[in-house]
Amino acid sequence: MAVEERLEIPIQLHFDSFHFLELPSSATATCDWRYRIFSCTFPHQCTANGFSHSAFTFGIESHISQSNINGALVPPAALISIIQKGLQYVEAEVSINEDGTLFDGRPIESLSLIDAVMPDVVQTRQQAYRDKLAQQQAAAAAAAAAATNPQGSAKNGENTANGEENGAHTIANNHTDMMEVDGDVEIPPNKAVVLRGHESEVFICAWNPVSDLLASGSGDSTARIWNLSENSTSGSTQLVLRHCIREGGQDVPSNKDVTSLDWNSEGTLLATGSYDGFARIWTKDGNLASTLGQHKGPIFALKWNKKGNFILSAGVDKTTIIWDAHTGEAKQQFPFHSAPALDVDWQSNNTFASCSTDMCIHVCKLGQDRPIKTFQGHTNEVNAIKWDPTGNLLASCSDDMTLKIWSMKQDNCVHDLQAHNKEIYTIKWSPTGPGTNNPNANLMLASASFDSTVRLWDVDRGICIHTLTKHQEPVYSVAFSPDGRYLASGSFDKCVHIWNTQVL
Repeated sequence: MAVEERLEIPIQLHFDSFHFLELPSSATATCDWRYRIFSCTFPHQCTANGFSHSAFTFGIESHISQSNINGALVPPAALISIIQKGLQYVEAEVSINEDGTLFDGRPIESLSLIDAVMPDVVQTRQQAYRDKLAQQQAAAAAAAAAATNPQGSAKNGENTANGEENGAHTIANNHTDMMEVDGDVEIPPNKAVVLRGHESEVFICAWNPVSDLLASGSGDSTARIWNLSENSTSGSTQLVLRHCIREGGQDVPSNKDVTSLDWNSEGTLLATGSYDGFARIWTKDGNLASTLGQHKGPIFALKWNKKGNFILSAGVDKTTIIWDAHTGEAKQQFPFHSAPALDVDWQSNNTFASCSTDMCIHVCKLGQDRPIKTFQGHTNEVNAIKWDPTGNLLASCSDDMTLKIWSMKQDNCVHDLQAHNKEIYTIKWSPTGPGTNNPNANLMLASASFDSTVRLWDVDRGICIHTLTKHQEPVYSVAFSPDGRYLASGSFDKCVHIWNTQVL
């Protein structure tokens, strides 16, 4: 497979807000200290997440009011930090043999809280890894045998079970074609550009649609604009967009993550969303043009409309807002979700869809005081939504492990696609088919899941046409190249894979 020197769409690795910290250098912290910090932070954590009754009950039963700890001095998310350190300690145990050597020299998958407290977790995880390694070796041996006897090997077929449920096609794809995979390709150092400057995790990045500018958002409360023009003689240059808040009559760093950003279609303005609750508009020269401040909590997503006159944002405050990009004022706030809104996508210049942890999808229009359409059918949080290039079909993915296709012409989903066996984190339509610059190429939908796979779907037929299985950990991001020929996927296994969608 030929690998281009640079894909024009970056890989966006999205992490949740629970950032893993380094293990403490010593184990001198006592159980009493951990309990007291837990007692001090647990009620705050409950309250922050809406469980006020739990916070009250715990506060009374733990006698936290009698503690001499000043709660104001306990840093935010201290409880989360302590729990994460405990998880990392158990992960370290799993990764080390009894004699102190590394277990097979391989990293072990991240543990969940439930996994970490299970008895014999170390032995169980190590044995599971040995079994997985044995299966991979057996599969490799079988593939090698099949290669030497091609007539004896049959092509994997597609096994679909089509059923009718509320007018929707429920499709379970248990066996799909596995895409042909080349061997690992090491990209030479002179073919890679490393952009250094951020002081914390980088959550998201986006190419300017007109020029060779790349925007990135980080946990260091900054966004950065990188100039990657080929005629640059001094290498890449960066503009630092510091996200500040007004405090005591002066601007101070917000110390909050910048987790969403989007360029307008002309490439002249960049919108950013932060956990400080503010959206901001910047010029491509790095100057702050507007601060948009009506959300009451972190902003999870924001998008420009195609015309470039409106910005759409979604927040933890359960609302979505359309902003006037010229004045910086809120045109309309939509309070229809009953839980945090996670994603938004424009259908037209004044109509959009939003999804939420409340399992609902609303389609709203500027000027209307109620949703013009509500889609219900998911049984868990809806993580992402995307309109197809024509704006006729809406795809959604959820923690219920399903991918659903919706149409404004009916209330029930058009397709209920069931193939992943863990949560689906994100989805992307290919820039192909009607309404795109590549009208003669087939339209595909890519889905990325915590089951470590990426799946490609033929939405017209409602089937999974390929399963990409090279990743070893949850896949957080997928992106098509502008011509739709390549698909890039990024995973928690620290690997980026580039797939040729034409070699099917």
